[in-house]
Amino acid sequence: MKRYFLFFLLLTALPVFQCGENKLRNQAMMIHERIWTVDTHCDTPMLMERGSFDVGRRHPSGERGSGKVDFPRMADGGLDAQFFAVFVGQGKRTPEGHSRAKSYADTLINQVKAACMRYPELAELASSPEDALRLHEAGKRAIFLGMENGYPLGKDLNLVDYFYKRGIRYITLSHNGNNEICDSSTDNAGPEWNGLSPFGVKVVRRMNELGMIIDVSHISDQAFYDVLKHSQAPVMASHSCCRAFCDHPRNLSDEMLIALKENGGVIQICFVSSFIKTPPPNPRLENALKKLEEKYGNYYEIDDPELKENYRNEYYAARRKYPVQRASVEDLVDHIDHVVDLIGIDHVGIGTDFDGGGGVEGCDDVSELPNITLELVKRGYSEEAIEKIWGGNFMRVFRQVIDKSENRKS
Repeated sequence: MKRYFLFFLLLTALPVFQCGENKLRNQAMMIHERIWTVDTHCDTPMLMERGSFDVGRRHPSGERGSGKVDFPRMADGGLDAQFFAVFVGQGKRTPEGHSRAKSYADTLINQVKAACMRYPELAELASSPEDALRLHEAGKRAIFLGMENGYPLGKDLNLVDYFYKRGIRYITLSHNGNNEICDSSTDNAGPEWNGLSPFGVKVVRRMNELGMIIDVSHISDQAFYDVLKHSQAPVMASHSCCRAFCDHPRNLSDEMLIALKENGGVIQICFVSSFIKTPPPNPRLENALKKLEEKYGNYYEIDDPELKENYRNEYYAARRKYPVQRASVEDLVDHIDHVVDLIGIDHVGIGTDFDGGGGVEGCDDVSELPNITLELVKRGYSEEAIEKIWGGNFMRVFRQVIDKSENRKS
């Protein structure tokens, strides 16, 4: 009899629960539509460079080859501004390697600029906070350029100016390997410079002078502290998470977060599951990926387009065969909560890493970004706080970087 009574209570409570859920969803959608939103990192230009991905066309979510970001789905997801990463994987540190990296970076920049020219009614290239707000008022998406990995600079400081003039507004100083600027957090060989190199110090100073944001994602802990020592402006981690929740070298420790606050900077929480939540062991996938690298070598040093395509096909086949358990929206927002609890609401934002491994259960592409706002509303965040997370904090850093530069307007 008790079982039937509890079942009856559940049936009568269900409409009330659904009503409350719908109310929260509607509230979240209204907030999401009112505020200005920015994602500080996606790797969609890599898809564009292959020639078959049209960023101006809506692609079916979840299908292979559809990617995670396109201009129509940005509108669907209420995303006003997107930093497209000019990502160049770490290759050989030779004059030839650096020259090839610069050429590839130029190719990606050209791809993004050409896409904006093809679809002027949907999106425009932006280079300042004022550009972004102007485009927001015009109902267009603002497309910014960031460079992931300072490898294309080689040892040439003049290339900082060159890429700034080409539209690059932040540089992630390294990627998965050490380069001429600094140590990476994930180089298997360990530290080479024990932080920033002497050339890296010059890069940081020149970026300050130009008003270019320094991105500390991917760099080693000591390089992080060296950057804070030498930078005269706030810095950003464009796509990182909290080491307190997931002990990965790509994430920031609590001590680093506290130092970031003292610098006035911001951490943009990344959507890569393995940075959000430590995944269970997956030895079969690890073995498959190891064999793949043994077969083809370093993906970023492969010149033959057909071999690169074969590598990608086998890579994705392995990941489909041995899937990794993914984190959820709730897990991701736990990282936002942690930053807010530790250093305050003014130092956290969003950097999805879509098309570079980003995507969680409940938010797998740009069209589903309102689900992040919904979870924030469920946890009691005010509209003012949500606006800071979705763009206000980053814009503050962006403006301060410009204000402290030689390019500031008098």
